[in-house]
Amino acid sequence: MSGKGQKTSFKHGCLKLMIFAMLGGLSCLLVGMATALSVLNHYAQGLPDVGKLRYYEPSETTRIYSSDGTLIATLFKENRTWTPLEKVSPNMVKAVLAIEDKRFYEHHGVDPIGIARAAYASYKHQDKQGASTITMQLARNLFLTPKRSLDRKIKEAILALQIEKRFTKQEILELYLNQIYFGAGAHGVQAASSTYFNKKAKDLTICEAALLAGLPQAPTEYSPLVDLKASQERQKLVLLSMRTQNAISDAEYKEALAQIPKMRFLNKNKAEFNLLKYPYFTSYVIKELSRRYSDDLLYRGGLRIYTTVDIKLQKKCEQLLRDEIRAEGDMFNFHQGAIVLIENGTGYIRALVGGTGWSDKSQFNRAWQATRQPGSSFKLFVYCTGLESGMTPATVVPDSPISYNMGPGEPAYAPQNSDGRFMGAVPLKTALQWSRNVVAVRLAMIVGIDRVIDYAYKMGVHQKLEPVVSLPLGACDVSPLEMATAYSCVANGGIRIDPSPISVIKDSEGNIVEDNRFPHYEEVLAESTAYYMTDMLENAAHYGTGAAAFIEGRHCAGKTGTTTSHRDIWFCGFTPQYTAAVWVGNDDFTQMYGVFGGDVCAPLWKRVQMAALEGKPNLNWKVRRGPTLPCLMCSTSHKRAGPNCPKVYREYYKPGAMPYAYCDVHGAAPIPGSGMVAPTGPSRPTGPTTPKPQTAPVEGENPGEAPTPVEIPLGEVPAGTGGEPPAAVDPGGEVPAPDTQPIEVPIEAPPEPQVVPIDPAPAPEPPPAEPAAPGPEL
Repeated sequence: MSGKGQKTSFKHGCLKLMIFAMLGGLSCLLVGMATALSVLNHYAQGLPDVGKLRYYEPSETTRIYSSDGTLIATLFKENRTWTPLEKVSPNMVKAVLAIEDKRFYEHHGVDPIGIARAAYASYKHQDKQGASTITMQLARNLFLTPKRSLDRKIKEAILALQIEKRFTKQEILELYLNQIYFGAGAHGVQAASSTYFNKKAKDLTICEAALLAGLPQAPTEYSPLVDLKASQERQKLVLLSMRTQNAISDAEYKEALAQIPKMRFLNKNKAEFNLLKYPYFTSYVIKELSRRYSDDLLYRGGLRIYTTVDIKLQKKCEQLLRDEIRAEGDMFNFHQGAIVLIENGTGYIRALVGGTGWSDKSQFNRAWQATRQPGSSFKLFVYCTGLESGMTPATVVPDSPISYNMGPGEPAYAPQNSDGRFMGAVPLKTALQWSRNVVAVRLAMIVGIDRVIDYAYKMGVHQKLEPVVSLPLGACDVSPLEMATAYSCVANGGIRIDPSPISVIKDSEGNIVEDNRFPHYEEVLAESTAYYMTDMLENAAHYGTGAAAFIEGRHCAGKTGTTTSHRDIWFCGFTPQYTAAVWVGNDDFTQMYGVFGGDVCAPLWKRVQMAALEGKPNLNWKVRRGPTLPCLMCSTSHKRAGPNCPKVYREYYKPGAMPYAYCDVHGAAPIPGSGMVAPTGPSRPTGPTTPKPQTAPVEGENPGEAPTPVEIPLGEVPAGTGGEPPAAVDPGGEVPAPDTQPIEVPIEAPPEPQVVPIDPAPAPEPPPAEPAAPGPEL
């Protein structure tokens, strides 16, 4: 073969080889591509739909504010506040891009150059460099676990590519800045800015932005609260990256470096960030919220909760309680207390103090969690029930020895007054003034213990009350918050307004979720009952056992309470503006040293009220007697209800027209030995021309609107009720006749089997001649 033929054959062979090589390479490429597509398809299966990011609602921190808008607590699973990109400082954007993803605006979710650079650095054993873009980090944080693996990296890249197809760069950056974790419990740039610098994200300086941008790679390792030196080194690296990429000028770079040693940080850690500035109040708020809302909404919903607490009053009440325990606690052996202050008319809790030693180990809130015996402050319910039953402050009840059979094998119960004496027949107003225990028990038996319990529930008590003979003297357990609620019913003219620590709740978008600015009103007492009760309690606070609570030049009314064992002492009362309940005692029920409610709680209550009233106008009472008086009537016989009538309703009568016949269907007469007449004959005729009295049901119906309030000027006393100290009791144990004719007339009652005298009734001991002589109550 010629040389030319050989060359041609060689060329043909080379061409064939080239063709075979190309075909082989193409085949390999196709196989590789197929393999790659198969791998991608494999990993893409089961991945979440990134389109859901359009409706993404990250968890946000719930914030609790005082009445003046001060932040007092935060609730979160992840501390986060969503912030639009336009409200983030440009310095922060520059810093994040410089250290995390300088080619962010050039790649499509995955950066091959960044991957190559990271691989080369790893090969050369240089400083570790991240290959993940901001989009990949976002995909990992939102959809994947942080566990390092090849599978996760592949899924991360696939999701990043999908995100970049669906969202703009600005949207991705906003999602990232609000999602990334910055340490110290802070998720998102706004939470981080607040946690470390106590400022908004839009106000971050270059130096501050550099510190925050350096945290996401290792939030704990680079935290200035954990390792300040490591944090500063990382901060300098971020600033250098910003300068190298011309994100900042040379002058800005040098100025930021100079600021690093001068930076100061809020010393917060994750536990402390669950902010409770006023824990006794805020813990009660959180408990109330948890009863109405799910944990997910409370701790992740970004609610804005505006409470009713007056920070100035809260601080003052906390200080007053500490001062009182410090001054007299050792002397009288008491070491704890509680104060509840409610604003009349709104039901807003302006201060709630549950003790003196809140800590991680002691978080018991005595203002609402502790239930203690109220002593004679419970008599409020007994007297209110009596007034609702047709009595007045002038109704006379004997203060004389009596005992009650407690059943086979049980000793008889004989109530005693704290001074061991008896005053004879006394008007209810005088009996309450001197807190006569015997009168309270007699009165409760006359109207019925069950009915007293019913009114206690209506007025705000939630604890279970047992119908025992000693209940009128406080043989039960109640909380200071319950007692404050009950006394506020009288202050509000017979209207119960359930106390609220919350005024308004808004969701993360500003929509109102709950609005308590217009509270629910429920009539539980006739206004004339509240009128008479206010007068009686004012008399007790001015001249009786609660005289230490008297505020010169101000209306004030209230009642002391002391248990027989001296384990609990109280003062509960109100002014025209505020109702307050004060309790003092010991958590272990240790007995105090002969101290009474009038000795400690009454003066403490006075100081609380004076703090609340500082700068407030001097108002008059806004309750009136009205033209008619209430009387509970039996729903079956339509006569005055006896203690055993199962269902009653309230009916109103003009003065002098009150019926005097009691129900003869359900055991008509009151408890024998009470000294009260209970005729069962026809009711007093009212005449054919007398209009039918207005009626208002007690149970199961809406009471309607309350009468228009009429103010009673300070110092002016309604006719027939009295406003001066009672006249001195004469040596014979009698009292002067009241200004108005009593509805009930004391007589000698016939003996009955259920009344068992312990001893022959002694002659009543003459009470002291001075008004203050009956002494403290129990």
